Amino acid sequence: MTTGHLPARERAAWQTIDSGQLLLIATAGLFVVVAITQVAAVGLHQPNVAIIFGVLIALGELFRMVMPGNREVAPIASAGAMGYALLVGVGPEGAAPGAPLGVVPAEHSALQVVAVTAVAMLVGSLPHIAVGRTPRPDAMARRLFNVAVIALCFRPVLSLDLAWYLLLAVMGVVVIASCFTDVLIAAMIRAETVRARFGIALRDEIAAKMALCAATSATAMLIAVATTAMGEAALLIFTVPILVTQFAFRRYAGIRATYLETVRALSRVTEVGGYVEAGHSRRVSRLAVAMGRELGMAEEELLELEYAALMHDIGQLSLGDPIPGGATVLASPAEQRRIAELGAEVIKQTGVLDRVAHIVQLSSHPYRTGREPVGDSGERPIPPPLAGRIIKVANAYDDLVGDSSDRDRGAAVLERLRLDSAAEYDPTVVEALSRVVDRRLRQ
Repeated sequence: MTTGHLPARERAAWQTIDSGQLLLIATAGLFVVVAITQVAAVGLHQPNVAIIFGVLIALGELFRMVMPGNREVAPIASAGAMGYALLVGVGPEGAAPGAPLGVVPAEHSALQVVAVTAVAMLVGSLPHIAVGRTPRPDAMARRLFNVAVIALCFRPVLSLDLAWYLLLAVMGVVVIASCFTDVLIAAMIRAETVRARFGIALRDEIAAKMALCAATSATAMLIAVATTAMGEAALLIFTVPILVTQFAFRRYAGIRATYLETVRALSRVTEVGGYVEAGHSRRVSRLAVAMGRELGMAEEELLELEYAALMHDIGQLSLGDPIPGGATVLASPAEQRRIAELGAEVIKQTGVLDRVAHIVQLSSHPYRTGREPVGDSGERPIPPPLAGRIIKVANAYDDLVGDSSDRDRGAAVLERLRLDSAAEYDPTVVEALSRVVDRRLRQ
């Protein structure tokens, strides 16, 4: 499994649903059933407005994108749906008591917002389904649930005939609360999916989503206020900011994906050249990332760890005679260090992966290496960075186990690593590996 990048390209979304996702999908489905039933019973209020917002939501779903960490987002669809939930009225079409001059109050209910959003999301997903791109039901359910929460909290407030500045304040409170609710739900699901601690998952979700959530929420409020003041034409004007934001995020996601694919291609060079066993780099990368999660590393740190783990053996290309089986754990310490340093030099040539190069360079160093003074008490060891210690353990384990699933062989290697923990391997990292291996064998 890659760094926060769940392999959705190769698996059907319905095959990876855990209990948290299932609960979210069931809750969103219940909202949809109740909403469509209610709309069917009482009819669609202001159908022209519902259709316009529905078209915007459908287009947003059509142009949804996948962010780093395999996070599916649809900023335009979310902004349109939230704007519809926050809509106060449509103007200028004639005065109404208690409403701004020339504004027709928006009469749709919270359940109508849910119904229109659900239908529009389905319509926008049909082209994806037609070309074989399986929808992400958990991501769609979370977007729908978020809109439902906003609608259920805000629509009843309109009956209080509050002044505009109070309505704007309520809008702000509701969208901020919805952002944090969405992040909390995403963090709970991600913690269960990738087996990370909730606190770590929450921190990653805040870093990954809050900027986009803020842009989407601000655009939704602009759409709601501008449509109330200017009419449906405001949708075209005030959707542009979120469109620009989506373009910027799409480019960022594309650059991250290109980096990862480039690193993966480089990691295969040692396999094609016969310097390491087939699949070694990939297995070490998956082990390292799982261990990093076990030890509480953040998502950005995990990404650097994944890059370094994939390319940790690239220095072997400098060897005149390949190490038998590519097992650097069997080489002398000096040879291991030389391979790591040469690999780091190759990585530095990219100009953008200096921190990854530093991790690779130190991944051959023993756990207890170097000394630093500690007051009058003498000296203490200076260990390599955590990412380097993780790669050292993961590489040693795969060098000795390979793709074997033999429990006894794996247990024997783990015991060997524990015996070397006095100086060579970090005992905390070795125990993290033990938990990861044990969990995989039980799956």
